[in-house]
Amino acid sequence: MTVVIFHNPNCSKSRAALELIREAGEEPVVVPYMKTGWTVPQLQALFAVAGLTAREALRTARGQAKDLGLLEEGVDEAALLEAMVAHPELVERPIVCSPKGVRLCRPPELVADLL
Repeated sequence: MTVVIFHNPNCSKSRAALELIREAGEEPVVVPYMKTGWTVPQLQALFAVAGLTAREALRTARGQAKDLGLLEEGVDEAALLEAMVAHPELVERPIVCSPKGVRLCRPPELVADLL
């Protein structure tokens, strides 16, 4: 089975999800999205399969989303997606893909449903 994790090694939740995947006997494809970045079509596809909106996938911890004005009610999906492309850290993590689906694995234990 191919498992892909969009991983930020600086995030404890992302590290925990990666560890759970490996403990399950899978060696995932690790995408270091903080280095590779995102594209709007990539985010749209991931969010569509996961059943998420950009707002639901927006990382609101640490205040960057607030500082950029992204928490305001009038900010639309397109603006959120563009901000996520410009600032990859705005995407909540980790996002994990497998033949069983795509999920935002926060808390990390949610990854079990994909394995």
